[in-house]
Amino acid sequence: MTHMCCDTTARQAFHRGYKVEFLSDATGTLNLTNDAGTVSAEDLHRAILTVQQSMFSKVMTTAEWISALTKE
Repeated sequence: MTHMCCDTTARQAFHRGYKVEFLSDATGTLNLTNDAGTVSAEDLHRAILTVQQSMFSKVMTTAEWISALTKE
């Protein structure tokens, strides 16, 4: 899920010096409810992508990523 393994892996890769590309449409999550509150899957996904883009990764769609590969 976006907020679990995907986010953690991207952060760890960044801290190890890797250039991280985070595919926004190749990850997803679920609604989350606990004692702290409730967040929709859409809002949680968007929040993680926003944090990733601002600090750890280049966030892009799968189509953008494939296009960038063919230009290299």
